[in-house]
Amino acid sequence: MNAPILQLRDVSKAYPSHGKSQAVLGGVNLSVNEGEFIAILGFSGTGKTTLISLLAGLIQPDGGQVLVKGVASNGPSAERGLVFQSYSLMPWLSVEGNVRLAVDAVHKGLNREERRALTRATIDLVGLAHARERKPAQLSGGMRQRVAVARALAMRPEILLLDEPLSALDALTRARLQDEIERIRGQEKRTIVLVTNDVDEALLLADRIAVLQPDPEGSRIGHLFEVPLQRPRVRAALNHDPAYTALRNRIVACLDGLNRARNATVDAAGDTILSKTALPKVQPIQVTRLPKAYTEAGRSAVQRRYLELFNVSKTYPTRAGPLTVVQNFNLMMNRGEFVSLIGHSGCGKSTVLNMAAGLSSISGGGIVLDGHEIDSAGPDKGVVFQAPSLMPWLSARQNVGIGVERVYPHASAAERSDIIEYYLQRVGLGDSLHKLAAEMSSGMRQRVGIARAFALSPKLMLLDEPFGMLDSLTRWDLQNVLMEVWQRTQVTAICVTHDVDEAILLADRVVMMSNGPNATIGKILKIDLPRPRERKTLLEHPRFYAYREEVLQFLADYEHGAHLDAA
Repeated sequence: MNAPILQLRDVSKAYPSHGKSQAVLGGVNLSVNEGEFIAILGFSGTGKTTLISLLAGLIQPDGGQVLVKGVASNGPSAERGLVFQSYSLMPWLSVEGNVRLAVDAVHKGLNREERRALTRATIDLVGLAHARERKPAQLSGGMRQRVAVARALAMRPEILLLDEPLSALDALTRARLQDEIERIRGQEKRTIVLVTNDVDEALLLADRIAVLQPDPEGSRIGHLFEVPLQRPRVRAALNHDPAYTALRNRIVACLDGLNRARNATVDAAGDTILSKTALPKVQPIQVTRLPKAYTEAGRSAVQRRYLELFNVSKTYPTRAGPLTVVQNFNLMMNRGEFVSLIGHSGCGKSTVLNMAAGLSSISGGGIVLDGHEIDSAGPDKGVVFQAPSLMPWLSARQNVGIGVERVYPHASAAERSDIIEYYLQRVGLGDSLHKLAAEMSSGMRQRVGIARAFALSPKLMLLDEPFGMLDSLTRWDLQNVLMEVWQRTQVTAICVTHDVDEAILLADRVVMMSNGPNATIGKILKIDLPRPRERKTLLEHPRFYAYREEVLQFLADYEHGAHLDAA
């Protein structure tokens, strides 16, 4: 048997923190064979980026060895291509110029025309042929990430190291690049190590899945799952495979168990340092009932057709003429209903949400909430975005209090305090009321954002991919928080998401949108699952995978160019 192409032997790594040494990795052992695809799962703070940097030779271990083809690594090399989650592009160069840098540095044996052809072919591969001459400042975040992926692929490395490279991309581009990564693995026999927070992505691509397990003495690989699924793996078909569903449930249960058991949290800076402080958990509630001022603010005589979107459309002026993004969008919701809105990037999900929030004007049709037409933004419509936009110099309590002071001017100071503390306790920040937003992790900041929105006693809660920027386990935590708070308030809610499991977990109905432009509702799926919902029980429910299949099939049809009249 050939020696592994990559090996980690009892690797450890620590960083200085507050004058002490903080262990990040402790005793990591992993062997990767030539042509093998390994996916590494773990939540923020377990050292995934540190691990991939060690494999790339960007940093050296404090203990143990990193071996490449049996030789100790002492620095980076062209045989190891690396793509980070955060792209680093030269802002003064075009897309083609950025990719050409890598090609010129690595492929010096090719002549000028061959290097130009390789550069352009790789740019075409990631779907940026139309943007070759654009500078990074003229690109979206997802497009910039595609440039970073193209740059690594253009090097034609023997070993491809990918640190969550697809997390910022829309579903269509992500699927396209997943397919290209699979082609590289299959046809070119590249060795690939992928760090991801997406269980389905790992199952779609990997031969084995390694799970990083946190520990105060440094994370280690606690579980290693073989993926014996036959290739090629088709997304929609996997849902029918009992081996896939059984393995998926095992991995999710493993991650969920680690999530419940962990006693570590990410520091405020973000991704590689573990702190020994306990994660913020839901605290015992001192304010045990919804405050009176809150319940009175939320009263309404309307129960049915509480929210109605009638023939809603949105058109933007462009140089080429009017562009209709959304048209003929019709949806009625009863009071207390939760709807998930799902569809490919660019289908107008966020546009619909912004019109419902009164943040964007309506080009045609109308939106009525509690008997009144929506024509402007206001506290009766709570909005939670991907980034919570907190005042960094204010505490959690002060950030929530800003809105509460304005929405409840006639309530007593004690009542307003009850509202603030109730919701911060409900989202698990009962012991962090006075912590500054600048000192919080991204997950904690989003908890404050959720508390702030619910504390306003909104008639309508609008959530625009509220967990899209978080790792999967933090996302699971906050999904549980959201479900628990929503269960108590029963506020009417719409949540935009790309995550099929999240859509089903949260909603009474999943509303699927056709691709844009001229996007509209393509299908509505009623989710008949008992509440309150718990992830483990949901995965074992006989109807869950049937619901999942319906949504996945809809998205797959539109991924391949389906039209509404053919759906």
